[in-house]
Amino acid sequence: MAAAAVRYLRSVEAAPERGPVEVLPRPELRCVGEDERAPVGPAEFRRVLGNFATGVAVVTAPAPASTTDDPQAPAPAPAGFACQSFSSLSLDPPLVAFMVGRTSTTWPRIARAGVFCVNVLSAGQGELCRAFAVSGADKFAGVPYDAAPVSGSPRLAGTLAWIDCTIHAVHTGGDHLIVVGRVNALGASEGDEAPLLFHKGRFL
Repeated sequence: MAAAAVRYLRSVEAAPERGPVEVLPRPELRCVGEDERAPVGPAEFRRVLGNFATGVAVVTAPAPASTTDDPQAPAPAPAGFACQSFSSLSLDPPLVAFMVGRTSTTWPRIARAGVFCVNVLSAGQGELCRAFAVSGADKFAGVPYDAAPVSGSPRLAGTLAWIDCTIHAVHTGGDHLIVVGRVNALGASEGDEAPLLFHKGRFL
């Protein structure tokens, strides 16, 4: 696992323009032996950690370039998923981080893009969050957005803030990946609307 994570890391001396990152395989993970009892069960883990209220964001990435000359072929779609595990990480350099499950079908698309935009949701965007939490649907259908200024990732309308990033590093963390992004541009709304919060399995 450590060797796989190292393949994601970029040297500090690398050029500022970073390309897409390699997508990690999805190995079967085991933290305890088959004959051992897990120290904490998943249900109890979720119950207790659910007491920690979090903000909610949607992480997006631009659509890949079309690989066909067929004008009738559908245009490639951007990628996006709802995320509760976003946080600021460093002021100098400006870094943020989010966590994503290793079985996510959206993460490989973000990794291939090499860039992403974090859209911090407002209190009235619960339905938007639910739309980005499902799999296999056109998550962007009917969703107004424009392009973030540096990465071109979808910048959703009506959000509290947006953070436009390049993937800086990816680390393994059990059944999740810890994605570190270097901030290239960011902005916030002028209003005073409350953020969308998630607590004990529901939005506040």
